[in-house]
Amino acid sequence: MGKKIHKSLRDDIVSQLLQGKTSRKIAADLPVSRSSVQRIAKAKKIEMKSKAGRNKKLTLRDEKFCAKQIVSGASKSVRELTKTMKDNHGISVDRRTVARALNNQGLRAGEKKKKPGLSPKNIKARLEWAKERKNWTVEDWNRVIFSDESKINRFNSDGRSWCWFRGVGQLEDRTVKTTFKHGGGGVMVWGCMTSKGVGYLCKIEGTMDQHLNKTILEEDLKQTMEFYHLEPEEVIFQHDNDPKHKSKLVQEWLSNQEFDVLPWPAQSPDLNPIEHLWSEVKRKLNKFESPPKGLLELWERIESVWNEITPQTCQNLISSMPRRISDVIKAKGKWTKY
Repeated sequence: MGKKIHKSLRDDIVSQLLQGKTSRKIAADLPVSRSSVQRIAKAKKIEMKSKAGRNKKLTLRDEKFCAKQIVSGASKSVRELTKTMKDNHGISVDRRTVARALNNQGLRAGEKKKKPGLSPKNIKARLEWAKERKNWTVEDWNRVIFSDESKINRFNSDGRSWCWFRGVGQLEDRTVKTTFKHGGGGVMVWGCMTSKGVGYLCKIEGTMDQHLNKTILEEDLKQTMEFYHLEPEEVIFQHDNDPKHKSKLVQEWLSNQEFDVLPWPAQSPDLNPIEHLWSEVKRKLNKFESPPKGLLELWERIESVWNEITPQTCQNLISSMPRRISDVIKAKGKWTKY
């Protein structure tokens, strides 16, 4: 049994324990051993600090405030949040401390997702479109021929933008980098996809206008249907709301066909599974050891990669349509993960 400690000394020890001091520090300041300090702490059920160190600059309340600032979009970056903490709260910390605080609150840094800008009208149309097709089965979607144009560059750029997000979650304004179609060097192609495999791929020479669009539908779309022995009256054709697709010339031609045309909400590439096919093509093109020497070689590579796409890949993508519809409804018409 150790030496009995006088009550006044014991009170001093308890007082310093409650201040958060370590047993080492107390033993250095008072005529008592560390083991005695630890016994008193145990007897009084006082939780002790395991080691000495600086006090945290940000309290739990501060950390929660930081997370709220980022999630609400009030602060768009760690740099901006660090400045807010100093200017508005008098707390001077570096960005690493703020980043750790966000990590502690379940947030992590990630690249912003590229998504088209959505107006209230777009959002409403997407939601209504999805609700009208919420009961469509995979068999229903297998009737659809999905089509789209895509520009494939010789040299692909990767402009990254970062944000903070919690888990997978629903996409929000602050976690999305909106994109819009624009020009540039490369090869423009038109392609389509059926549940039985990819359709004919067309290299677009010059400007893609309503006349060329009509020619592509007359030739490449029809040839795709013939190749897979698809009955026109069983087919539903999909294309987006590009002006050339909605031109009077193209609309008149479509109205004289036996197949139906699927209405399509604007700004909705996430609903078209062929977008993932283009991404797959571009990923495979990036695996070549060196860039193509010219646009002719690029086109040859595109054709080769396109023709290697398996029917199972197309079927898997089309089978995702019920999930895409469900996600649009859950997101109330806004962006989905696709």
